[in-house]
Formats: sequence, structure tokens, C-alpha cells
Amino acid sequence: QVQLVESGGGLVQAGGSLRLSCAASGLTFSDYHQGWFRQVAGKEREFVASISWNGGRTYYADSVKKRFSIYRDNARNTAYLQMDSLKPEDTAVYYCAVGLSTGRYYTQTPQTPYYDYWGQGTQVTVSS
Repeated sequence: QVQLVESGGGLVQAGGSLRLSCAASGLTFSDYHQGWFRQVAGKEREFVASISWNGGRTYYADSVKKRFSIYRDNARNTAYLQMDSLKPEDTAVYYCAVGLSTGRYYTQTPQTPYYDYWGQGTQVTVSS
């Protein structure tokens, strides 16, 4: 049974930092690209960042470039999202997802239908 478990969310002041973790089990983690998405109630889930199966490629939404960093540790079956210089507009539920690696990384990983498995989400709240 595949499980993705996010952790690290919470309440932080604007300008602060948080690190989200996504622990995977029940699959060969290194076979999958990994992505982070976020969602605010009443809005569509939006792409935040992705990382290729071996960590060699990363891709960020314009809204988080130079503030967020994505990385992974395949030996620990865990992916991370380091979030710095947080803004109130970063407030959302953050989701971890994985999709089987393909040759179209930059085209597919920003799209929610690409992903095979999703975590339950972790709340991030940034106060002004």
C-alpha cells in the first residue's frame, strides 16, 4: 500500500521559514518524480515545485522561485520543500505527490493528472 505522509506545516510569521517533508512508503521512491502542490479552499490546486527521480532536475512556479527549494533523499524515501521568505499569500494546504518518471518532465510535472499518488496535505499558515 502506497503512502505519502507530509509533515512540517504550521503557523509562521511573514518572512519566516518552514520545511515540509514527504515520507513515502510502499513504492520504489527513486522510480518517481515528486511534486509539491498547494490549495486554498475554493480554488484549484496549484503547482509549487517538482523534482526529478534522481534530483537532477527541479522546476518551480514563478511565485515561489528564489524563495522555495525542493530536494530529496532517495535513501530515506523522503522529499523536502524548504520555504523561506514566506508571505501571507503562501497560506494553503500543501500536498506531496509522486508520478512515475517519464521523458517529459517539464511538461508533465506541473500538471495534477500526471501524478499517481497524493498525500493527505499539511496546513501552512503565514501571518502578516
